[in-house]
Amino acid sequence: MGKLELKKKKKKEALFNTAFELFSTKGIAKTTISDIVEKAGVAKGTFYLYFKDKYDIRNSLISHKSGQIFFQAHEALLKSGITDFEEQIIFIVHYIIDVLSNDPALLLFIAKNLSWGVFKGASQEQAEDEDYHFYEAYLALLKESRYECKKPELLLFTITELVSSTCYSCILYQQPVSMEEYKPVLDRTIQGIIHSFCTCSLEASLQTND
Repeated sequence: MGKLELKKKKKKEALFNTAFELFSTKGIAKTTISDIVEKAGVAKGTFYLYFKDKYDIRNSLISHKSGQIFFQAHEALLKSGITDFEEQIIFIVHYIIDVLSNDPALLLFIAKNLSWGVFKGASQEQAEDEDYHFYEAYLALLKESRYECKKPELLLFTITELVSSTCYSCILYQQPVSMEEYKPVLDRTIQGIIHSFCTCSLEASLQTND
């Protein structure tokens, strides 16, 4: 990455960090673009190079923050040594739950839009590596597994939406139960969702029978 590109990336990251801080403390309604650029130390014209208005940066920021969580979860998975697809997905889910449990402000900001980090933000820069997209990493995990899935996008979307709504209700409001109480139920539900979308490959079945 050249110096110009690096400088642009730093300015945009400064806008993201500042907007998140202000949105989390003052609220979106009370935060102005002038507040964001002044605190970020950039010109207002720079803001408009990247975003149309404060709601545009909010939406981009939700994708960015969600994408970061998936990136970090996948990095942790790679270090875990887990090879079974079901266990890999549950590991990622637990990692995300732990991150959001420890950062309620982030959970409130993302609200129930966790899937934006996978789908809406897939063509945008996200996480620490601009070339990283969790959906591609997920497809690689699925390809290496014993499963065949005709609708992998719907499988991931269904699981992500379930986790998003579950985290929001169970972590913030302890409703209908706490997140810790619900985790075993969530795990079994995710396994059931995987089984409903996927079938074991013929090769895997033959190995199992042997």
